[in-house]
Amino acid sequence: MFHEKGPTFWELAKQALQGTTEGYDLLAPKFEYTPFRTPDDLLEPLIREVEKEPVRDALDLACGNGAISRALIPVVTDRILGIDVSDGMLAEARKLCDDLNVDKPIVEFENQDVFTMSYEQEFDVLCTAGAFGHILHHQQDLFVERVKAALRPNGRFIFITVKKPSKSNPVWWAARGFNAAMHVRNAIKKPPFIMFYLTFTLERASEVLWRHGFDVSAEAPFQGTKYDLFRVVTA
Repeated sequence: MFHEKGPTFWELAKQALQGTTEGYDLLAPKFEYTPFRTPDDLLEPLIREVEKEPVRDALDLACGNGAISRALIPVVTDRILGIDVSDGMLAEARKLCDDLNVDKPIVEFENQDVFTMSYEQEFDVLCTAGAFGHILHHQQDLFVERVKAALRPNGRFIFITVKKPSKSNPVWWAARGFNAAMHVRNAIKKPPFIMFYLTFTLERASEVLWRHGFDVSAEAPFQGTKYDLFRVVTA
């Protein structure tokens, strides 16, 4: 499905019936060939934003198979750390980075939960894309608290999200339909699979980040393209 090297429909169905971590463990070997992997053309403006200031150490949150970590290599001097709760995804991230034969910066991957990570002022930049669907509304403040703790003074949290679509936009209805189906799935099948759309939109992200003392700015580099609603946010 999606790509000759990607998962079949039945493999995706099996993955969807697992818990979140177990599902991504199953999907990991073929994740690079699915549309769930953030495309490089979405990541390019994020990386351009990162390189506006010197970066020694960067943290890739909920890194999956390391797409952002790999894209960060040319603009980080010392260390890139990717964290995720899926060992399968981390194994793929290590493999894909090893294939690049990079000596510097040091690229590492660890099994860490974004809600319990205990980094204290260790990073100049934290990045993420495509992970907010796994962070429920009531967890967002805790998530931002841990982000703030991990950043050095004047550090930056740079991420991709979307501007909330209007109810006249088919994207709004598609997201709501998917979320409704996921709620039904989780009500009848345990463990739950946590993945919802439009949970940390630009408007919601700004609200939470401002509450925790961040300055927030957003760029709209995709206007006129299929990614028109996407924004690159720097906090």
